[in-house]
Amino acid sequence: MENKDIRWKQRFQNFEKAFLFFETTVDKESYTPIEVGSLVQAFEFTFELGWKTIKDFLYEQGLNTSYPREVIKEAFQTKIIEDGHTWLLMLEKRNELSHTYNEAVAELAVETIKNKYYQAIDSNPFKVS
Repeated sequence: MENKDIRWKQRFQNFEKAFLFFETTVDKESYTPIEVGSLVQAFEFTFELGWKTIKDFLYEQGLNTSYPREVIKEAFQTKIIEDGHTWLLMLEKRNELSHTYNEAVAELAVETIKNKYYQAIDSNPFKVS
């Protein structure tokens, strides 16, 4: 018998590794331009793994969601994540940052990533027993 919940657990392990890297990039007082790029990239792939892990977890629970916005809304409704609004803002920021790299936009995003988005991701979005 195939174990349905293996995929989300494997993705969660990758998310944890990405989060640890993200955590090291957040924990700085100031950034060189290269470090700004590193922080932005760490945020992007951590967020990406985060919503995809939630998607796989929801699927294992019998809820089929496809798109990031849909996944985030369902995760908030089912109390997997606490701050759905911030997760939706993270989705918008990830889209903005990943489709066009603009140094000024990235530098402005640093404080938001460090002081708001990091905490939203760190608040244990996956209430796993």
